[in-house]
Amino acid sequence: MKLQDGSGPLSASETRLRQERDLYWRLLNLGNEETLDAFLQESLNLVTELSGAKQGYIELRGQESLEGQRWRIWHGLSEAELNNIESRISTGIMAEALSSGQTVVTPAAFMDPRFKERGSVRMGNIGAVLCAPIGGNARLGALYLHAEAEEGGHAFSGEDRKRIELFAKHAAPFAERLIEQKIYDSANDATSEHREKLDADGFIGKSPAIAEVLKQITLVAPLDVSVLLTGPTGTGKSVVAKLIHENGNRKRGPFVELNCANLPAELIENELFGAMPGAHSTAHRQIAGKIEAANGGTLFLDEIAELSMDSQAKLLQLLQTKHYFPLGTNKPVPADIRLISATNVALEIAMKEGRFREDLFYRLQVLPIELPALSRRKEDLPLLASAFVERACEQHGIKPLEISRGALTAI
Repeated sequence: MKLQDGSGPLSASETRLRQERDLYWRLLNLGNEETLDAFLQESLNLVTELSGAKQGYIELRGQESLEGQRWRIWHGLSEAELNNIESRISTGIMAEALSSGQTVVTPAAFMDPRFKERGSVRMGNIGAVLCAPIGGNARLGALYLHAEAEEGGHAFSGEDRKRIELFAKHAAPFAERLIEQKIYDSANDATSEHREKLDADGFIGKSPAIAEVLKQITLVAPLDVSVLLTGPTGTGKSVVAKLIHENGNRKRGPFVELNCANLPAELIENELFGAMPGAHSTAHRQIAGKIEAANGGTLFLDEIAELSMDSQAKLLQLLQTKHYFPLGTNKPVPADIRLISATNVALEIAMKEGRFREDLFYRLQVLPIELPALSRRKEDLPLLASAFVERACEQHGIKPLEISRGALTAI
């Protein structure tokens, strides 16, 4: 290795010092990670690079029991190899490192007297292994590295072991802090119980008010019945509608949305039911409506209070008979859809004023869900604001921005 100033090659000790300096530098950067997921990913990148391993697995735990909370990440492992590691954590090589608090190194586990009789080792034909506990006797977790079988004679060196143990020692406080933060966030996230039952990764919020919404989504999603979403404008009714669809039995079908307030009354029925050629002046060919497009899936009608009384009557017929009539024909067409509707209008008042059909109202709100106003979920505002800023930065191709404390206070 040549120095940049051309003064000559580095000695072995100088090279080692430079490598150790780089390692400490990367460990310091690792301590700046703010999420456990990012910490695990960077940790795995670092240990596989340090050791030259092509396969790696890191697991952290929230408490002593192996049955407690666990967070895992892996690289280069097939599904079978991963299942082998995870199913044998309590009896395999990782168990040895966790129980002893000491690093386990072997050039060939399937020949090592300590491990060769263990089923996981025999089944996996496991060769060179380096497994180090993270946190020592604190047993925060362990990292597990091994060489591919075809590399045969490859063994982890003493230098590899030293670097990995150095990593495990200095990364432990960072891991502990992030685990505690993760557990604290989970304990203070009223939605965590319901998120475990739903595919709701993109749904923002952890307030009790949003937890109640997720609870209701969990109940209604698997049922093939109509749902009415109510609440102020901007509370996420379209997001909830899609979440219901994606967690229901029709998730493989289309999700089709129509905003009833965005079109003139005379065009709503054309958009909704479709039209036959000649049905009106612009119907030069057959027009497929949203109902046909949503066949086998979900139709979401937003701002449903804006439908005319005639359109309401035709929608009621659809819900009662599961058939509809495209414009320009008297031949009924079957409809295989689930209807989700939404409004920010009090339909009870609209009914009293004669602007909305009572019979349609009861057909729509088989299962109603009221979305809370932002004033009822103030703890979610920083999360929402950050998500919108991140989305805007990605959309406009600008560097990530952080919201100031002053801005958050104003919000």
